[in-house]
Amino acid sequence: MSTLADVNTAMRERVTHLERRYGRKRVYFVGGIVAFLAVLLAIRAITSRQKPASPPAPRSVAVAKVITKNVPLYLDEIGTCTAAETVQVQAQISGQIISRDFEDGADVKKGDVLFRIDSRPFEAALASAQADAVLAHATFQRQTELRTKAVVASQDYDVARANAMKADAAVAVAQVNLDYCTIRSPIDGRTSIRNVDVGNLVGPSSPPLVTVQRLDPIYTDFTVAEPDIPLVRQHLNGAPLQVLTEAENDKFPPRVGALTFIDNAVQSGAGTVRARATTENHDRALWAAQFVHVRLILETLKNAMLVPSSAVQIGQNGPYVFVVKSDSTLDLRQVKPGQRQEGDMTVITQGVKPGETVVTRGQLQLAPGMKVAAQEDKALSAAGVRDAATVQ
Repeated sequence: MSTLADVNTAMRERVTHLERRYGRKRVYFVGGIVAFLAVLLAIRAITSRQKPASPPAPRSVAVAKVITKNVPLYLDEIGTCTAAETVQVQAQISGQIISRDFEDGADVKKGDVLFRIDSRPFEAALASAQADAVLAHATFQRQTELRTKAVVASQDYDVARANAMKADAAVAVAQVNLDYCTIRSPIDGRTSIRNVDVGNLVGPSSPPLVTVQRLDPIYTDFTVAEPDIPLVRQHLNGAPLQVLTEAENDKFPPRVGALTFIDNAVQSGAGTVRARATTENHDRALWAAQFVHVRLILETLKNAMLVPSSAVQIGQNGPYVFVVKSDSTLDLRQVKPGQRQEGDMTVITQGVKPGETVVTRGQLQLAPGMKVAAQEDKALSAAGVRDAATVQ
């Protein structure tokens, strides 16, 4: 008690001293300022205490629905087109070309005249053979009459008969050679550029005069990789498999054909099996030796589940998608993707259900359980409109 009294006494003496030295008003004024600053510092200390963090705003993501659709199971290959028939027209006799009756690159029918060879030597040869035949038959007729009277040897009769037959054969050969003077197209098709002109001498050993190719229908030749052969073989026992043939940048839709041939052996050193499809080609959109994209359709998958390809992500545990649940939170699903389809869609064989909503864009830094603000992927919607317009 004595100590506290001593302190109070000392404080009063100090205040009295300050009042005498600086004046009572000045001392109270300075003390008020100090007290005010002390209150401000206390308020600041209280308000600056750490407040609990507010929950983050939901992240905005683009989403799309899981849809179902009938889609093909297919193999994509590169192939070449081959004419259904190719004939190199060649001269069968020797002679001079006197006319050309077609234009280069023209469509011709079977039997249309392509070239004519000077026929005068062959007409003369035919006339000579016919004269010899008349004489041989007259001789044979006389020998026949004499034989009935038994006044001619059998050998003379046999010789006369043989000579008549030889004369008939000579006439036939001369007629064939004369017919060869007119060179006709052996098939319906399209001609190449000619290799000879009027005035050239040609013969059986000469190069082909022209090439005629039948382009409708047309063959599509391609190969199937050896690992895919068991899958293809599973589908060969039913109806002929469809084959889509499409030339790059030709602005024509893919042509639908049928698989008509598959080889019985794997090509040595290549590890592939040759295959061929036959496709209608009425408008000549496909040309022989043209490189084309080939799609061999094995079967149609009924009610397959499809998601935009951008929804499928690859993680440490394999492919996955983010599914937006009804409460706008995320669920990470491991999925088993299948083939890509038209419109940049991917088949999902396991992991999602039809009608569920998957994230298509904005997957960066997402995590299971996170709340998101889902918005329809307008880019996919616009692409769908374009695809529909293309189909129409």
